[in-house]
Amino acid sequence: QVQLVEAGGGLVQPGGALRRSCAASGNICSIDRMAWYRQAPGKEREVVASIIGGRSTYYSESVKGRFTISRDSANNTLYLQMNSLKPEDTAVYYCKAALRTLVRYLELWGQGTLVTVST
Repeated sequence: QVQLVEAGGGLVQPGGALRRSCAASGNICSIDRMAWYRQAPGKEREVVASIIGGRSTYYSESVKGRFTISRDSANNTLYLQMNSLKPEDTAVYYCKAALRTLVRYLELWGQGTLVTVST
């Protein structure tokens, strides 16, 4: 069974930092793209950052310069380093992966974790 398991998150004060991880496990042949999304209360889910092939990255304007996405290809693990956090970064954060097994192409979501930025 292929799955994504997230870790990290919780409560942090404004200006603080958090690091999230997302580990993909199972019979994976390759991972095409991994990304972080977030969904704030009352808002639609939005992409925060993505990485393709371990090098090509994208960041939303709201997090550019503060967040860093990275990937450990050897361990199929995705990271999101979040610095200079603001209250408006409060949301449930999800990882997503587009990957291939021997028999199919899958797009999977992690379980999501709440990040709260507050005093």
